[in-house]
Amino acid sequence: MTIVLYTFDRAFMRKTYEAIDRHVDVDAAYLALGPEARGCSTALREVRREGRSVDEAVTDVDPDVVVRNHTLRPGAFGFDSERTVVHIRHGASVGRDEASVTVERLGDVVDVALAPGERWAARYRDGFPEDVTVAVVGIPEADHLVHSDPPRDRRVLYAPTNHNYGSGSYVQTAEHVLDTFADTDYELLFRPHPMDRIEEPGKSVTERCRSRIDDLPNVTFDDSGTPAESLRAADILVSDYSGIVTEWLHTDRPFVQLTDLAGDRSVPRAGTVTDSVSLALVDDLYDHGPPPEVRDRRDRFRASLGIPMDGQAGERAATHIQTCTE
Repeated sequence: MTIVLYTFDRAFMRKTYEAIDRHVDVDAAYLALGPEARGCSTALREVRREGRSVDEAVTDVDPDVVVRNHTLRPGAFGFDSERTVVHIRHGASVGRDEASVTVERLGDVVDVALAPGERWAARYRDGFPEDVTVAVVGIPEADHLVHSDPPRDRRVLYAPTNHNYGSGSYVQTAEHVLDTFADTDYELLFRPHPMDRIEEPGKSVTERCRSRIDDLPNVTFDDSGTPAESLRAADILVSDYSGIVTEWLHTDRPFVQLTDLAGDRSVPRAGTVTDSVSLALVDDLYDHGPPPEVRDRRDRFRASLGIPMDGQAGERAATHIQTCTE
């Protein structure tokens, strides 16, 4: 009997649930709301729809609680009003007002809102109806980074936020980043956001870069389903305000935030900030780490988020979800 049912549309969204499910003691499974999510996880048991609608599949499963980690199509499915619904984000971007979007879209849908940190929870408490339970749990998919040692392998991870939805730096910086690291003694892990691999204009940029990477022995196109392994393997992160930054903050490793953005936004300053990355900058960060003023800025920013970074976010989230089944 499936008691907890995870729901998501995109394959990459599974990473949060996989980090939580290992701590769930009741029977749990996931239901793909979109075709891309079907068959995407070996860690989670899948409920197959087999021609049934989402509502029919949920009715047949009859779970005690439905968990959603997205804000897509609120109210489109019966479980939004007929079941206990728990929301937890699949990422926590530091530069987009995702908390407000979550409140606006899900105010009539959720019963429990699990926040990455106090910064999000404060907005949830202000915006959600009074009967919505709000709790801070942290970021489950970042638990594995806590107390992890830097590899010291001269490895850089380039992972900006997506173009169409995040208005990040990818389209503006991807080819420059390749120019910078090509044929150097650094290993570059090149990781476009999953949506920039299938939607224009990011798709064309990705295809050009992937073709070029085939001839660059020190660059790897990171097409793994989740960024977990690359985050652990990298010494330095190059990003912008992607949610991957909040995961990286669970380490004490240096990172670069690119400010050449597609949208009219500014990058919240949490790391070393620049319009374009250079080898000289990366060399200095690799050899010496960030200077004291950047360390202080990072620490202040990390504190302002109120994210518990103790490696127990998945366990806390699982406890809150299971409480809804009692």
